Formats: sequence, structure tokens, C-alpha cells
Amino acid sequence: MAAKKWLGLLAVIVLTVVFFPEGDRSRDDGVLVEQAPRQNPVSRPPFELDGHRIEALAEFEIDARVLGKERYWLDRESDLSKYDLALGWGAMSDSRVLDRIEIRQSGRWYRWRTEQLPIPRQEIEHSSANMHMIAADSYIERQISAVRTGDVVRISGYLVRATSPDGWRWQSSLTRDDVGQGACELVYVESIEIL
Repeated sequence: MAAKKWLGLLAVIVLTVVFFPEGDRSRDDGVLVEQAPRQNPVSRPPFELDGHRIEALAEFEIDARVLGKERYWLDRESDLSKYDLALGWGAMSDSRVLDRIEIRQSGRWYRWRTEQLPIPRQEIEHSSANMHMIAADSYIERQISAVRTGDVVRISGYLVRATSPDGWRWQSSLTRDDVGQGACELVYVESIEIL
């Protein structure tokens, strides 16, 4: 009898994965998010989080389409940030553009590839970014974990620098027009909602 229950549970899991995958990009054509991320000066004092000192560098708010989500478990950074979200706005929130670009995430990087550029390369680079999410609490962590590729989200919080007593350091980019190492945003997330 127990074997039948396990087989039934396994069937439900398989059907869920097949019919409700992690996410997809199926949305109407057109730009879904017009506005670029917003960033403002901040005067919040540093605070402690899980043995790390967090220093707010700027207030930050973004409406964006989720181009990818990656969960990290084993790297040093996963003590603070379990999820990276690859996010797009402007032309990088338009299905007509995204359908022609292959997007991947690994090793805390976001990579894209295309046979033929659907928009200028600089526009791809300036309208999308990989962002490391630091959840303010367990509720925010659950909300981040529920986000799926293709969702449009609003995230509010801070761009931050994180340090620890052993000298380890992780700092956010403060511009959207950089690329390569150091170009990712490190976001302390105080709220996230699916729009």
C-alpha cells in the first residue's frame, strides 16, 4: 500500500514539473517595462545580517521582467544571497527581442547569446542585469523563491556592500551601463511583488 502512495506522489511531482515548469517567457509582444531602475542617495546606517556588515550605498527600486532565476547553495555568497535574478527592462522586456536571445545563468553570472542581434548590443547590456538578491527576512526569501522566469516584478531595497570580519567583501555596481566582473547589483531586498 505504501508503494502505491509513493508512486502516486511521484506521478503528481512529474506532472507538476511537466505542466508547470519553472517558468517561461510567454507574454504578449511589446515592451512590458518602460522605466529604467531608480536609484537615489541614502543615509541609512550600516547594520549586521548573518555575521556580515551591510552598508547601504543607494536606495534602489526596479520594475523588470525576470529573464532567469538561479538558486545557489555552496558558494561563500550563498550565506547572504541564495538567488540571482537576471532582469530586463525596456527592449529587454519585449518578447519579440527575448525570443531571439538565449539566456543562461551560472557561477553568479548572466550570459546571453544570439545568432543575430535583434537590438544593438549596447541596448541589451544597458537594459538587463544579473542581480544578487539578499532577502531582508524569511518572508522576502519565500517571495523571491516563488518568482518565475517571465514574471514582471517590482523590487525595492538598497544597493549594498557586504563585508565580514575575515576580510571577505562583496559590493554592488552602482551603474547599469557596466559589463563584466563587478557589474552585477547586490540588492538588499525589503519588498518584492509580482506585477
